[in-house]
Amino acid sequence: MSVMMSAAARKRRLLHWWPLVLFMVCALAAALWLWQIWPQVMVKSVIWQRDVNMKMSSLLKAVAENPHQAGGALLLFSFVYGVLHALGPGHGKVVIATWLATHPSKLKPAIGLTLASSLLQGLVAIALVVVVLSILALPARQLHLSGYWLEKGSYLLVGVLGVLLCWRALKKLRALLRAPKFRAFTPHHEHHANCGCGHQHLPTSAQLQNGEDWRARLMIILSMGMRPCSGAIMVLLFSKVIGVFSWGVASALAMAVGTSLTISSLALLVHGFRQLAVKLSGERAPVLWRQVGWTTLALAGGVLLVSASVVMWVSALPPGGGLRPF
Repeated sequence: MSVMMSAAARKRRLLHWWPLVLFMVCALAAALWLWQIWPQVMVKSVIWQRDVNMKMSSLLKAVAENPHQAGGALLLFSFVYGVLHALGPGHGKVVIATWLATHPSKLKPAIGLTLASSLLQGLVAIALVVVVLSILALPARQLHLSGYWLEKGSYLLVGVLGVLLCWRALKKLRALLRAPKFRAFTPHHEHHANCGCGHQHLPTSAQLQNGEDWRARLMIILSMGMRPCSGAIMVLLFSKVIGVFSWGVASALAMAVGTSLTISSLALLVHGFRQLAVKLSGERAPVLWRQVGWTTLALAGGVLLVSASVVMWVSALPPGGGLRPF
């Protein structure tokens, strides 16, 4: 009788997990759908970007002739370009989405990551043009080649971030799954990493601001912001040629603001989905297994970043090499 009651109770507990299972199935279906339409998204993105670059060039010519009338239109168009350009393929969205989906984080620090990385991306493009064209006086091809190597460097940092996340997750899993060691019976319980009591010994979302987490956040900012925006480089290069470089700098910064708006919206969406998943999972599983589950998810996120880094590194082509998937 007790065996039957135990089996029924176990079945009821499993039924309580149906919202989380439904959520995971929907997420998997969305990922498969995105994988199927990815080639069409890539082609449409490149065609759209070519048309927008032509419009940007005409606006820069208008600014050179009459900056007071065309300057506002250039900045507004650059902002909209940054918003829409960030909707297309990009390794920064892979990094921030993977981080927020697999690691607990507060919303404000997550938004701060996107703002810092977008601003860094604009500043890197400006610094690259100034150093290569103004200080070193090198040809434009060297500018594009330098941008290519910065792009490769950002992909390398994505891989380093993935390795860091995998290493941290494996250490936590090892500590969680290690057999508890009882040294002696004492009148009161003393918590330590291997006490086996089932209480939390991993950092909470409020504790993520301390310790080694700053390294991961720094890697996120550098890996997202180190690759200069191709549109910003085009605007800066053309504005320098026609003698309105200051307007090119302002345009690049407006693009960075627009990019940060889109990526911050993505961060808000991913953060909300993670919170929903946590809410749907509830407190039904034992504490230890909840920790094992989330740590395994963090390990999967690290593996995903390492895999994405390898794919992007191999797919990156030198200037004039054609279309790229990221």
